[in-house]
Amino acid sequence: MANGPDKADSDLLITDRERKQLLAALHTRLFWVGEKIPYFVEIDGKKCKLHDRVWELINKETISDDEKQEIEKCIELLKNKERIDELELETKEMTREEAKELFDETAGLLRAIMDLREIEEGISKEKEKAFHEMFSTQRTEEIHRWLNFLKDVGKV
Repeated sequence: MANGPDKADSDLLITDRERKQLLAALHTRLFWVGEKIPYFVEIDGKKCKLHDRVWELINKETISDDEKQEIEKCIELLKNKERIDELELETKEMTREEAKELFDETAGLLRAIMDLREIEEGISKEKEKAFHEMFSTQRTEEIHRWLNFLKDVGKV
């Protein structure tokens, strides 16, 4: 009894409409914001610690030429893996749960690609620096407001 009422929702096969919704979501602007980079990803039969490696690279002060080459290679491998995952999501018969897992992995791969591109381009360090400058300015302004408030109420 395929797709009968006795089957759990997660056991039901994904419909064409649901499949199209997931694929469309992968192509929306900024969909990857908030997505988690997979902790592990298997590429060419090798299990890689993707999350840890991206995190290490994000937190480095400088990136060596070897690391830049590693980033370029990693981006290419992840793009290939993402294309395969997306093709599976588009064509393979699977349950809703399997489709959601594949969608999450694909979204995480795209997030990793975006982060690695930012590292490669040095954008992440610039954004971090700008954030700290803005935070510092806001804190200074807040301190001045508090001091003025305390002067106004006669506490200083």
